[in-house]
Amino acid sequence: MKVGFIGLGNVGGKLAGSLLRNGIDLTVLDLDSDRVADFVSRGARAGQTPAQMMAECEAVITCLPSPAASAAVVEGPDGLLDAMGPGKIWMEMSTTDEAEVKRLGGRAIALGGAAVDCPVSGGCHRAATGNISIFAGCDRATFDRMLPLLTILGRRVLHTGALGSASILKVMTNYLATANLLTNCEALVTMKAAGIDLATTYEAIKISSGNSFVSETENQLILNGVRDVNFTMDLVQKDIGLFQAIADRNGVPLDISPMIIDIMTDGQRRYGVKAQSDRIIERLEEATGLSVLAPGFPAELVDDEPEARGYEVRPPQ
Repeated sequence: MKVGFIGLGNVGGKLAGSLLRNGIDLTVLDLDSDRVADFVSRGARAGQTPAQMMAECEAVITCLPSPAASAAVVEGPDGLLDAMGPGKIWMEMSTTDEAEVKRLGGRAIALGGAAVDCPVSGGCHRAATGNISIFAGCDRATFDRMLPLLTILGRRVLHTGALGSASILKVMTNYLATANLLTNCEALVTMKAAGIDLATTYEAIKISSGNSFVSETENQLILNGVRDVNFTMDLVQKDIGLFQAIADRNGVPLDISPMIIDIMTDGQRRYGVKAQSDRIIERLEEATGLSVLAPGFPAELVDDEPEARGYEVRPPQ
């Protein structure tokens, strides 16, 4: 199968790297020519336009920072839709708006092609090893057709239902991760104020009912002081905004989500729109005069799970 990949950023570059590492015939495109050149040096081909890539490939994957960026690639001049037709598939791996992916995917389907929203979850370090989790929203026939490719990109693959369902679940998981980040920040600062050793605090969280993916990963970067999880506050705001919009459309009166938006907005005002999301702990450090640091924690997350072919995760029946 010939595959195109558009968007070689923090996550996209690692996902595309998994395809290349596993022998997929790969064509890549990115606004950063240096990123494209790096892939070409490792055996990929450089794409010229999204339309050209769709014409030459069976599947084209997009992994882009916003719904607007995806729309430009899919339906803009020389976009994917210009070459869409039977046997072609658009795979949207961006974290995006459910309504927008359904709109663009509907256009692809109307032209005889197929579409799937297949965002990932688990962090850049797991994207790099092919061990990230993938949600896939599409009809079952399309899912079965693309499952062999998805199991190269990720370890655990969940068919979530119709097109758009994966995007809904993805922003939900990002909402939960951000809520976890903020509660962990409050916990760490409070323990520091109470005189509890922070390395001991980390272990207490890890072996307790308070544990979470965020506490095992981002807490290490916070305590090291590097505070760089490859996820910026503007992306947090995009994702929480998408989750809030889902709640609003469905008449769910949320309490915590608006508070998260306000906290992250204040963080952007203090540290910059694109500041790393982990820096949000610095609001509390500044308010208390405390430094939440501890020796022995890494400056970079590394996935120590051996790379292996992925598999489909099935919900309980």
